[in-house]
Amino acid sequence: MKKERPLLPARLNIDSLEAGIDEAGRGCLAGPVFAAAVILPANYTHPLLQDSKKLSQRQREEMRCLIERDALAWCVATASPTEIDNINILNASILAMNRAVEGLPLPPESLVIDGNRFKPTPTTPPWQTVVKGDAKLANIAAASILAKTHRDEYMRQADAQYPAYNWATNKGYPTADHLAAIAANGPSPEHRLSFRGAGRK
Repeated sequence: MKKERPLLPARLNIDSLEAGIDEAGRGCLAGPVFAAAVILPANYTHPLLQDSKKLSQRQREEMRCLIERDALAWCVATASPTEIDNINILNASILAMNRAVEGLPLPPESLVIDGNRFKPTPTTPPWQTVVKGDAKLANIAAASILAKTHRDEYMRQADAQYPAYNWATNKGYPTADHLAAIAANGPSPEHRLSFRGAGRK
């Protein structure tokens, strides 16, 4: 019998209007880095609400619809390839996270951020990082799903403009076919030129 995964708690601080934050696309050679901020109802649960990497594409898309419908507030934001090249991928990821928080239509009272690195702005509410938070808290898992699905959608659209790189399949990650396409065609305007394989030798 298959063991059921335990349902993730919606928030770390149940009495706070807490937003979960996560990003997608840090390891890609092309496209923006995406970040999402999600405020879930205090007792919100769903069996599929977990780390986006553990879900199929169909399950992620299903959960995206439910999260966008049921969340008290959500926002997805980006940092561009040029910004990534100018300030490095870590700082660009944090920039996208802060943009997602600032774009929430409902101001959060606190934040939980996946990972162990974050830089607040002067207006950032109380916050803490949670290592592997997308496997521990539903609001971070929800953010991981939104960031991943919105980024995948962007790369599918970019693939129509730059079909040589097969982004509809590889989503901009450094797969063998992507690296071969860059070698054959050179980098596109969507490539992160500071990344080895995309522009840097």
